Amino acid sequence: MQNKNRRPDLLKGRGASHNPPNRYHGTHHETSADAPGEADRSRPSPITRLTPDAARTVLTTNESPDVGPGQSVNPYRGCEHGCVYCFARPTHAYLDLSPGLDFETRIFYKEQSPELLKKELSRPSYRCQPLALGINTDAYQPAENQLGLTRRILENLLALHHPVTLVTKSSLVERDIDILVEMARLDLVHVHLSITTLDAELARRLEPRAAVPERRLRTIRALAERGVPVGVMVAPVIPVLTESEVERILEEARSAGARSAGYVLLRLPLEIGDLFERWLDEHVPDKKAAVLSAVREFHGGKTYDSRFGVRMRGTGIRADLLEQRFRLQVRRQEFPGLPPLRTDLFAPVAAEKSGKKTSKPLFPGFS
Repeated sequence: MQNKNRRPDLLKGRGASHNPPNRYHGTHHETSADAPGEADRSRPSPITRLTPDAARTVLTTNESPDVGPGQSVNPYRGCEHGCVYCFARPTHAYLDLSPGLDFETRIFYKEQSPELLKKELSRPSYRCQPLALGINTDAYQPAENQLGLTRRILENLLALHHPVTLVTKSSLVERDIDILVEMARLDLVHVHLSITTLDAELARRLEPRAAVPERRLRTIRALAERGVPVGVMVAPVIPVLTESEVERILEEARSAGARSAGYVLLRLPLEIGDLFERWLDEHVPDKKAAVLSAVREFHGGKTYDSRFGVRMRGTGIRADLLEQRFRLQVRRQEFPGLPPLRTDLFAPVAAEKSGKKTSKPLFPGFS
């Protein structure tokens, strides 16, 4: 990909180049690039700060018709991968921070999430259903290499025989292949690798601290060869920039061993619209007008349509064509699909009482 128009003063290794205003703040202060000497000043990339999050609960339920009823656990808030398009960025406003640089440099981790999850899943009132791990922010982002929260969660889920699904852009998931293999033997896990583009240079600009595309394909192969059910998510499909790559991504992923495939159209809610437009100015200014025009074509003249049922797919001729292309390639590549996850093996353990621990199942086979 040509980057001759890219500005030389951008932050290395970061998706966002600034902190857009928090929508809950009445005022916002930002250094002007027009200040004397500012354009020539070196801009060091801000360091990543990890902060404990004293969450009391970690299990979240979801009733969105776009993804279906379900539940999730997110051991991290914010994500150092720095994907400029990340739909979770606006959630940092709830922490009194910006969805821009703050989202990828101010990472909060839930220290007790493995223990809290185990406790919540062991309640007598709990009814087992597949759990999505890291659905908002990547459970295998760089902090996981140091903290190991995701691995501890998987260990607990395996002990409980509880089904789980994972979506990641990181090859770090291979670290836990020993647990995933054991879960796969019991039909308790699905892993999905998210691939936006096969262009390594474009990927480095869009998602600077995620694994490069080729590495993600190798991760699909490594998981598939060990019998772990793995799929690919073409996400997001970015009009003009990556739209033409859908067929090739599916072909490469299927060749690597992916058994299922899905896609999500670029979403620009709230502050993400500003972040993405600025990214276009900074990295591909010659394509900005075409990209935004195509985005509006997918959303009835707007840059984003928040309605359920269309926000992840779009509407109109172009959206219909994308869906047809995707389905046709899935058929051509003969994706067999993933095996169903089992809930009938779930065996919650008794909660600690009077300082004593027990691993005796309360309801063996409960589903």
